[in-house]
Amino acid sequence: MKHALFDSADSLQFAGHETFPLRILWLKKAYDAVQYGVPSGTFQERSAIARFGVGRNMAVAMRYWALASGFIEESGKELRPTPLGTAILSDDGADPYIERPATVWLTHWAMASTPQYTTTTYYAFNGMAANEFDHSTLVDEIFGIVEARDRKATVGTIKRDVEVFLRGYVRRDGAASEDAAEPLLAELGLIREARFGGWFEFVRGPKPSLSDPIFAYALAEFWERFGGGNTLTVEHICYAPGSPGRVFKLDEDSVVTRLIAMEKVTDGAWIWTDTAGLRQIQRAGPVDRMALIEKSYPANALKAVA
Repeated sequence: MKHALFDSADSLQFAGHETFPLRILWLKKAYDAVQYGVPSGTFQERSAIARFGVGRNMAVAMRYWALASGFIEESGKELRPTPLGTAILSDDGADPYIERPATVWLTHWAMASTPQYTTTTYYAFNGMAANEFDHSTLVDEIFGIVEARDRKATVGTIKRDVEVFLRGYVRRDGAASEDAAEPLLAELGLIREARFGGWFEFVRGPKPSLSDPIFAYALAEFWERFGGGNTLTVEHICYAPGSPGRVFKLDEDSVVTRLIAMEKVTDGAWIWTDTAGLRQIQRAGPVDRMALIEKSYPANALKAVA
């Protein structure tokens, strides 16, 4: 599992963020800019500075993070919202200003479950064997993948990408810089500074702010990527690269507890079984992912979803 990216056909990306971690209000600003469809170069134009109220490099970073989050997409030469983006970030959506944990978990899932835009994030959550790590270890391991796959990325590029990754996920109380004061993904508390200077650790556990419907939404996407069979074992859901267990840093007991609840969450579409020591989830019918999104937000926040 550590070396899943070595043989993968997935693309690798270590740039695009212009060294800025994702800020809280950027996704809404990006959504508003593309809600009716705009040319792909909108965020790079000179007018972007006035449009977004940020420097050109930040506007480019805003575009990158909005694509990585799965809330907007690029089709041909046009940027437009995804159905998920509209359901959540439109003015009458479920959470336009990203005030609810469900939206932050969805953003993290999009970035950590596939390597397409955020290879460093994907590898950190799915490839690293150790629970504690330092900056240089993560850089070395990722550069090993780049060399093995004969890709063009320098050590300097990867170092900067790792720095942005850590600044985006690690809460640093008392930090003076503007972006350190408002990194969106740090709210999840998935990575913290370890006891030793320069070291970090993943925080494993039940994750109370992660709702069962958001877990089910992630599991539905993972199930499809994994091959779409009729069953998935606990081991795959806990430990396979790109699985909810790995991406959300859930312990095995917490995953099992959530899987037992899936029959209710999915209205009987998924059924938990534990027979002769084989613990797995079975597919009894289709699951509507947008219906799971509906269940993740209060009823009065769901005009756009409905």
